[in-house]
Amino acid sequence: MTFSPSRIPVAPLYALALAVATALLYAFWWHEGRAIALPEVLNDGHKLQCVSYSPFDKDQSPLQPFIIKPERMEADLALLSKYFSCVRTYSVTGLEQLPLVARKHGLKVLLGAWIGMDPVSTRNEIDLVVALASQYPDVVQAVVVGNEALLRKDISAPRLLELIAEVKGRVRQPVTYADVWEFWLQHPQIAPAVDFITIHLLPYWEDDPTGMDNDAAVSHVAAVHDDFVRRFAPKPILIGETGWPSHGRQRESAVPSRINEARFMRGLVAHAEANDWQYNLIEAFDQPWKRGSEGAVGGYWGLFDADRQDKGILAGPVSNLPDWRLWFSCSLALAAPVLLVFGWPRDRAGALTMPPLALLAGACSALWLLLGARDNRDGGEWLWTWAMLGLNLIALLHAALTLNGGAGWRQKLCDGHRRYGYLGLLLAGFAGALLMAELVLDARYRQFPSYIILVPALVYLRWPVAVPRRESLLLAAVIAVGIPLQLYQETLANRQALGWAVASAVLVAALLAGALGRSSRTSRNAPSNTETTAGVTL
Repeated sequence: MTFSPSRIPVAPLYALALAVATALLYAFWWHEGRAIALPEVLNDGHKLQCVSYSPFDKDQSPLQPFIIKPERMEADLALLSKYFSCVRTYSVTGLEQLPLVARKHGLKVLLGAWIGMDPVSTRNEIDLVVALASQYPDVVQAVVVGNEALLRKDISAPRLLELIAEVKGRVRQPVTYADVWEFWLQHPQIAPAVDFITIHLLPYWEDDPTGMDNDAAVSHVAAVHDDFVRRFAPKPILIGETGWPSHGRQRESAVPSRINEARFMRGLVAHAEANDWQYNLIEAFDQPWKRGSEGAVGGYWGLFDADRQDKGILAGPVSNLPDWRLWFSCSLALAAPVLLVFGWPRDRAGALTMPPLALLAGACSALWLLLGARDNRDGGEWLWTWAMLGLNLIALLHAALTLNGGAGWRQKLCDGHRRYGYLGLLLAGFAGALLMAELVLDARYRQFPSYIILVPALVYLRWPVAVPRRESLLLAAVIAVGIPLQLYQETLANRQALGWAVASAVLVAALLAGALGRSSRTSRNAPSNTETTAGVTL
């Protein structure tokens, strides 16, 4: 007797599909959260050189009025003194007590004066940094006059030279200026004025980003550092900022993640100390306020998170998602209501289709919520998150009603869905077109939200609904034109951009299917005649 899957009863087939889909879901989240062992750099109590420090709580920002809490500074420096010998600051206003606290914990300070466009605040910073350097000569080991002020165009090079000369004449410590390495080459007149050159090297933010494959990012830092040593010898070189983000959008081959941050930091420290470099890592703690000006990635450069919890960057195994079991459970919880109410199959096709589709939708929804938890800054952004989550649920319900429609109140829901189900595809198309336009026209700080349009795209392609032709063709055209444009901008090395292109292409196909008027029957009990609602053939 020949075995045939068609002879398997529906219930066991459904149970098998559910078990396999759950196992695959578990494997996905385990893979996302697995811990990776990396070479250690903190052996035998060895302390690293220096780290950038800002004393803000996670709900504070230097762009708004704030009060620096003495207990925050005390706790932070006590923690950092376990790992570092020095901290670098960017401003002195409000940090008058920092050198005293640093002395208590055995830390040296690279004390920064913030140079901006406001001459009054700049003058206050200059006078205060001089006073603190004079008051704490045993703690302040150098003074940094300005941070990326030329990059921001906050000051002219001649005026910067005047400020550097003034500070050098008023303090005994070495004096420097800090900027992205290219700006030292654009303004070579600054180098003779400083005691040492402080360069910023952030491979992720380079105009030509460098990824982590084969230690390319560390090699890039080494190449630029060695070039500066040759160019400006015998003037000392300090890498004033170098680091890697633990979360955010991919830029070409540069992928933010905790594991990549740990790989970069540990590799950089090992290379720097083996070659007797001077370095400062950016930064001590995640700074959520930076998400406003740098996108989500700006808030995730810390060795510790904004709650001062260790991210595992410097020591021990590191995981991109330590709480992956929570998000696995969240995926199940998001899929469960649809499976419980609409998931029981009427035939083998439904038995094989509904469990993996529902769990895929649960995983995509959980990923979207995870992105919102990391990225969102206000109620408006959360409103967008919930709206897109709703589109995911509407698409899943469309599939469930198509496969497993029933009688009673379910039948009434099916009837309503036949009349208005096309709205789900149109809204998904509108969201996809809007997101594509943003990624083409203003891509630098935007994520690739592929997973939140994946389920609607797959569902409406597999079970099409007829939609107004003109509107759907317009939305499809916007998305289709954007696909090659965003791939050109991001390059084919960007896997996140490729994933977005694939999901967008499927959504385009779903919109075209709807425009051609091919509609699925949203219930097995649906009438065979054609209904027309609001001028739309369903």
